[in-house]
Amino acid sequence: MGEFEIRPLGGETWDAFVALCDRHNGGGFGGCYCTWFHDVPHVSRTTEGSRDFKRDMVETGHAHAALVFDGETAVGWAQYGKPADLPGIAHRKEVEVAGSALPDWRITCVFVDRKYRRRGIARIAVEGALELIADAGGGVVESYPQDTGGKKVGASFLYNATRTTFEQAGFAYDRPKGNNHCIVRTTVAAAS
Repeated sequence: MGEFEIRPLGGETWDAFVALCDRHNGGGFGGCYCTWFHDVPHVSRTTEGSRDFKRDMVETGHAHAALVFDGETAVGWAQYGKPADLPGIAHRKEVEVAGSALPDWRITCVFVDRKYRRRGIARIAVEGALELIADAGGGVVESYPQDTGGKKVGASFLYNATRTTFEQAGFAYDRPKGNNHCIVRTTVAAAS
């Protein structure tokens, strides 16, 4: 990973995560602090409410992310978690098709500091999430990246990176989702 290091989101990295969010209006989506895919109470949909909700989720072990660090500065993340902790996915009925097994893990949000974009940070974050998932026992991992079809898309619309990013990290295309996204999957062995 060169000069970048992966650290898990937790008490020791919370301030660096918040600093990254604060540099980007709360991390995008109107100050969501990466809560969009959690089951967020309506009253928390303010910048302060989202930040406080996320902190509670982190402290109780229901919010996970692989944070990418450049020195002591967080410059990106890949949020991951169990489907029960990240139920707020778009086109949920299409994703959770009757009779199909839920994945063990989901990666739902990939974010990169604007000063670090187009440097492979998204892939580093996804690979970091896979390493942390391996440490947590591994399993089937699913994600829902943008399927750009080779077209250039503005970074603000790539809230979960691109299909290419995930394929470079070892995911395989499963099926389309919505108009511009797809479902990708991989299986991660437990770390030994």
